[in-house]
Amino acid sequence: MSADTETNDDDENEAAALPTGLKNYITPEGLERLKEELRILRQIERPKVVEVVSWAAGNGDRSENGDYIYGKKRLREIDRRLRFLTKRIEIAVPVDPALQTNHAQVFFGATVTYCDSRDVERSVRIVGIDEVDHDKGEISWISPVARALLKARIGDLVKLRTPAGMEELEVLEIRYGAG
Repeated sequence: MSADTETNDDDENEAAALPTGLKNYITPEGLERLKEELRILRQIERPKVVEVVSWAAGNGDRSENGDYIYGKKRLREIDRRLRFLTKRIEIAVPVDPALQTNHAQVFFGATVTYCDSRDVERSVRIVGIDEVDHDKGEISWISPVARALLKARIGDLVKLRTPAGMEELEVLEIRYGAG
């Protein structure tokens, strides 16, 4: 398999993370992070790598030139990420949680505190697929937990299908905006 074929396969696999037919909802902050990453890759990272590859290519034998080989590999990675980010930004549908008027129900952008069947309390923020950060408690709006919580109200018991079977979650708090 050639490097070009691998690159195309990786693009398809990465882009497949958003199920067909679903909109690419994203918070305004998440969209800005994607745009900033795209800008840095285009204007800073890629030009630096191109410079190293050009320098390394001028050093003669490329077959054993680590700077050249690594640089070309890094260029393919950057170009793949640039294509991915460009596609995602093109199809992004920004949704500002601060504009949500119904604070009594769980919608995109909400921070939800819930209690599971083992009385473990958790807080999650429902965000776009491209801005998930489990360390910060940010989960995708298409994740099983988010799908179970969407449209719920404080005090509601919602059912979550897990590998171990059905679990009940009780919605304790719904917040919009910062934290």
